[in-house]
Amino acid sequence: MAVATTLQDYLESRGIAYDIIEHPHTDSAMRAAEAAHVPGDQLAKPVLLGDEHSCLLAVIPATHRLELDRLNQMLARTLEMLPEDQIEETFSDCERGAIPAIGQPYGVDVVVDPALIHQPEVYFESGDHEHLIHVHGEVFRGLMEHVARAQVSHHL
Repeated sequence: MAVATTLQDYLESRGIAYDIIEHPHTDSAMRAAEAAHVPGDQLAKPVLLGDEHSCLLAVIPATHRLELDRLNQMLARTLEMLPEDQIEETFSDCERGAIPAIGQPYGVDVVVDPALIHQPEVYFESGDHEHLIHVHGEVFRGLMEHVARAQVSHHL
């Protein structure tokens, strides 16, 4: 598949410059970073959460762990990790466990951890387990320009 159609259409319709990094099949963000030989703190790991109101994509570095309690306190919500079937419904053109860190093309609100915002290069899943999208830091900042920023993770 390489790049999910929804993601590809979104990036191309906005003239976003990106590279595709191929790597052996992996089953986690950190393993993808290792397989692609990219720094884990530059790999954006998405965590899809939801409550009775809506979904939210928390985007954190692969080297970090989401602080769900902190996020819920900040937003005054009771977000929880969504079950795989609901994730697959929202990101229908992506393989299970390989959703991109860009929620906008899927109609999902995003909160990004500032630890990613200042990275010189950023990588994220393309929609499958064998490819990463690579963008320059300024491009990632542009993609995240209109999303909430909050420190919602800590380094492992």
